[in-house]
Amino acid sequence: MSNFQDNLFDKIQQKSDVNPDEIYKVANSVKNADFSDEKTVRDLVRRLSRVANKPISKAKEDQIVKSITSSNMPVDMQSLNKMFKK
Repeated sequence: MSNFQDNLFDKIQQKSDVNPDEIYKVANSVKNADFSDEKTVRDLVRRLSRVANKPISKAKEDQIVKSITSSNMPVDMQSLNKMFKK
C-alpha cells in the first residue's frame, strides 16, 4: 500500500474509528455484487451500518435499499448526503 493510502486510511480511522481492514473487506465483497438484488443490497447496508457503528432505522434501511435496487440512487455527493441525513 502506498504512503498516500496509509495516510488516508489512518485519517479515516482517526475520524470515524473504522478499521481499514473492514473497509477493504466490504469493498472486496461488493466488487461483483448485484445491486438490483434486494437481499444483497440489504446485507451490504446492514454491514456498512455495523462497520461504521451507526445504527439505522428499518425505515431508513428500506429507503436506501429501494433507492439502490430501483437505480434511483443519487450520483452527486450533496444528494447522497441529504438522503442519508433524512
